[in-house]
Amino acid sequence: MNLLKGKLFGIARGVLVGLALILQVVFIIGLVRYLQEYASYLYIFTELSSVILALKLLNEGTDYKYYWILIVLALPVFGYFLYFMWGRSSVNNKTNKRIRQSEFKASKCMKQNHQVMEELRRLHPNKVQISRYLSRQGYPLYKNTNVKYFDIGEKLLESLIQDLEKAERFIFLEYFIIDEGEIWSRIQNILYRKAAKGVEVRLLIDDFGCLLINDSDFHKDMEKHGVKLEVFGKIHQDVSRFTFNFRDHKKIAVIDGNVGYTGGVNLADEYANIITRFGHWKDTGLRLEGDGVWSLTCFFLEMWEAVINKDIENYTLFKPTVKVESEGYVQPYMGGPHKVRNNPSEFTYTHLINKARDYLYITTPYLILDAKMKEDIITAASSGVDVRIITPKIYDKWYVHMVTIYNYGVLMENGVKIYEYSKGFIHAKNVVSDDECATCGTINMDYRSLHMHYECGVLISEKQAVMDIKNDFIDTMKQSERINYQSWKKRPLRQKLIQWILKIFSPML
Repeated sequence: MNLLKGKLFGIARGVLVGLALILQVVFIIGLVRYLQEYASYLYIFTELSSVILALKLLNEGTDYKYYWILIVLALPVFGYFLYFMWGRSSVNNKTNKRIRQSEFKASKCMKQNHQVMEELRRLHPNKVQISRYLSRQGYPLYKNTNVKYFDIGEKLLESLIQDLEKAERFIFLEYFIIDEGEIWSRIQNILYRKAAKGVEVRLLIDDFGCLLINDSDFHKDMEKHGVKLEVFGKIHQDVSRFTFNFRDHKKIAVIDGNVGYTGGVNLADEYANIITRFGHWKDTGLRLEGDGVWSLTCFFLEMWEAVINKDIENYTLFKPTVKVESEGYVQPYMGGPHKVRNNPSEFTYTHLINKARDYLYITTPYLILDAKMKEDIITAASSGVDVRIITPKIYDKWYVHMVTIYNYGVLMENGVKIYEYSKGFIHAKNVVSDDECATCGTINMDYRSLHMHYECGVLISEKQAVMDIKNDFIDTMKQSERINYQSWKKRPLRQKLIQWILKIFSPML
């Protein structure tokens, strides 16, 4: 009954927000009609302002801005008002200002060991630029960190549950999706038991992702059992700015500051293949142990402080207490709309593509590329790099899958090999290159992950995990169907038309 109540409450909240958005559109339509009939000079002024706005967006030069140019020019006055309500950059909104403040504080705690960077430079002079950039953005490169790669979600979740049982000081969980089921029930019971024993337990969830579970009973239950709960991006707040479009998509678990997890796996049964939604769910993630966990801890604390809007944390209380001796390098990083002009998520992907010499293997559930990244992939393939991409055969969002298929053509035409995971839905977000480095995290190859969502990943160099990611790609490729370019060109005309239309709106999908 409580589960049904929670789902109904979430649906009701979503419907109310949808109605609020519709009312805003109706208001704009009414305003435009009023200006046409009773304030013609103001209407003409607004039309001219629309042209100026379009030129301004053209100079900013991103695909996302081009989308708004289309709207503003096609619907001069209506599009002008719509842009100022929904389309303006989120860079300067209150949440991003608070996140930047927290990041500045965290950057004083996360210091780069320059000897470690110099070691990497000697090993990989070709790719050290990626790590240098991330370090200068406030994301240090670490040694002495064990890394375990999980090639499937159920393995990661079982390992996470075992580590949660060992918690003695604190548990930090930050997840985009939590849903009722076996996985969440097991984790919830551990959190309650640990909190009762004095372990500090904090849970940070995204409101949009947890819409069906985030009701008053959920909050009361957490409070009753001593779990501190905060919610990012409440969908009913600041609806006029469409801010719920910018979501906390990160998946982070930190236990005692010594063990950390990230990757594509949320806390729900489909991620462990306990229930079937879109065929077999193929997901991946990482377990870190040692110095590198410190960055994941700081990422969590940064977002926690931004949500509660208070500078209360002494970050150093949560530093790792266990020393690990390990070769190789890890570099956790975070991206989001607070860094939209210089986003580490996009930079890391782009430079892994540009720096590849022999091969580049990519797994992503969505392939919604902007012009720059598409050109980079094509350039790599045209230069003789073996570029292969795996996407799902069974999709979760048909309209996103339509654009993904549309993007196959120009890539295959230029030598990129495209595969679809035949067994179901692949949710893994991995890039691996040249047996040297790889990244695994929460970042999809689409506009949302690269421009709108708060994301995180881990760049790995000279670790066994790099080869594990490569070998997993090769095994997954054997369970996938290669897309034939000639067959792709023979898609039904109706499908081509739908894909072409959806491609225009791909920045918003």
